[in-house]
Amino acid sequence: MVNLDLNFQTTKNPNIPDLYPGDAVSVHVRIKEGDRERIQEFKGTVIRMRKGGNNASFTVRRTASNGIGVERTFLIHSPRIDKVVIERHTHVRRAQLYFLRQRTGKKANLKQRFD
Repeated sequence: MVNLDLNFQTTKNPNIPDLYPGDAVSVHVRIKEGDRERIQEFKGTVIRMRKGGNNASFTVRRTASNGIGVERTFLIHSPRIDKVVIERHTHVRRAQLYFLRQRTGKKANLKQRFD
């Protein structure tokens, strides 16, 4: 009989602060290209936080060139994330900000929260 202990808990990446939906963040991710590694920065707004132990993740959305929206999901426990910098907090009334997908320009701006 093989004893499989599936109740392990990986530790949270210490370079990721507490994030909330609506935060404007800059995520620095390590990317491997061939035999070398480089750090790529992804700036945007946190539109979703997913709790769930080892599967916890957050989704960041930014507007690329020509007004095309780009979303990227990052695992909170991932060692690939070098650091996350919170640039500003905003006031939101939703847990998931999917309504930002239909908005462009000034309508997509969120009001800054000062703590």
